[in-house]
Amino acid sequence: MSKAIKEAEKILKQYYGYDHFREGQIPVIEAVLEGRDVLGIMPTGAGKSVCYQVPALMMEGITIVISPLISLMKDQVGTLNQMGVHAAFLNSSLTAGQYYKALQLAKQGRYKIIYVAPERLETESFLDFALSEQVQISFVAVDEAHCVSQWGQDFRPGYLKILDFLDRLPYRPVVGAYTATATAEVREDILDILRLQNPYVETTGFDRGNLFFAVKKPVDKYKELVSYLKEKGYDTSGDSGIIYCLTRKSVEQVSFDLRNEGFSVTRYHAGLSDEERKENQENFIYGKRQIMVATNAFGMGIDKPDVRFVIHYNMPKNMESYYQEAGRAGRDGEPSECILYYEPRDVRTNRLFIENGEENSELDEETRKIVKERDLEPYIDAVTTSCDVNKGKPEPDVYLKTAEKLQVKPEHCLVFEDIPMGILAGKRAGMQVCAIEDDYSIHLTAEKKALADYYITDFRQVLDHTYEDLRK
Repeated sequence: MSKAIKEAEKILKQYYGYDHFREGQIPVIEAVLEGRDVLGIMPTGAGKSVCYQVPALMMEGITIVISPLISLMKDQVGTLNQMGVHAAFLNSSLTAGQYYKALQLAKQGRYKIIYVAPERLETESFLDFALSEQVQISFVAVDEAHCVSQWGQDFRPGYLKILDFLDRLPYRPVVGAYTATATAEVREDILDILRLQNPYVETTGFDRGNLFFAVKKPVDKYKELVSYLKEKGYDTSGDSGIIYCLTRKSVEQVSFDLRNEGFSVTRYHAGLSDEERKENQENFIYGKRQIMVATNAFGMGIDKPDVRFVIHYNMPKNMESYYQEAGRAGRDGEPSECILYYEPRDVRTNRLFIENGEENSELDEETRKIVKERDLEPYIDAVTTSCDVNKGKPEPDVYLKTAEKLQVKPEHCLVFEDIPMGILAGKRAGMQVCAIEDDYSIHLTAEKKALADYYITDFRQVLDHTYEDLRK
């Protein structure tokens, strides 16, 4: 063991109370102390923050931690201050007076670690501090580094400005990038966009032995949910858990129903005010509410170790999102459960969100197209499987229901199982009969084509039109 790591273990014991580092932490810390850039890909609960906080306490000068969330900054800075480490955060939650006071103290060398949102790196006030002759920035740690990549599930354009900030410094500090999940594309983006120099890359693996994973396809999701919560005793035990829903409407409905069932529940989604989101988050973190029902707006950077279950009431957009969200269970190492409720309509809902979601304004048109196609691919495959179930021959009641909806004769209808939305699209286009054909669906015979007044050659048209109907 090197002299530097022995010193690091003393700091670990003094400030964190641990005798030994966890798997993967020592080589990452040692590389930083040697002046080498690092990329640490470690699962939730593996102690990524220790990998940059311990070197920060050992190095000369100031460490800047770039973090995407106000809640994450507050949580980590609060913990550091309680441990006796002088740290601060700079973000929009501060008043103008508080912000400039923090910068003044930082310039005087009061803080060893400063957390900052990526968008702040470009502001005149922060650059005035960072470029001051009396300030030495020795280490820049990029937390949640997958946000730098347009391939990541949490892409944030502000992260693209990090390199501009580094280029403006009079000297280049050591740069560390840390994330819990990274596909091959995300990993390459992190290395390229941040221009990590001869980096040490540590990937500790993603298996977490204390987590139990399961996928269920319940007939009634809500009944299944209530049955699970009562069977596990979560209505009386006081244990914490997160229920992820795909839409705000689902969050509202599920949280309302569970509250009426007597569960200790709160909610979180982007439609709530800042004040309510903050209050609900704190109520969950500090145990005033046991169950959080939320969209994917909740969770990144939330350090709550005793989450005993994470239930996905709807299917998330991709595997990276699922792993990131499910990984919030069992951070204390105790047995915890991650359960996904699956139903085919989640495929369509996700596809609509991808097709019509807000675009990243800083992506060029070609990249935007590639990212969208990347996100759509799994849903096209899933819908194909659903289409093929009846090979174009739905049960009679499907024809009858469709005919009733369109007020036409049943023999004039043509619809595939599990895609009634195709008929909605046809109706919106002013047609009474709708046929669907392309590589993702079923090739129609000439006879069947003749039955259709409106005939869709690109499956995307179906969901594009239907999205407009859903919005109304």
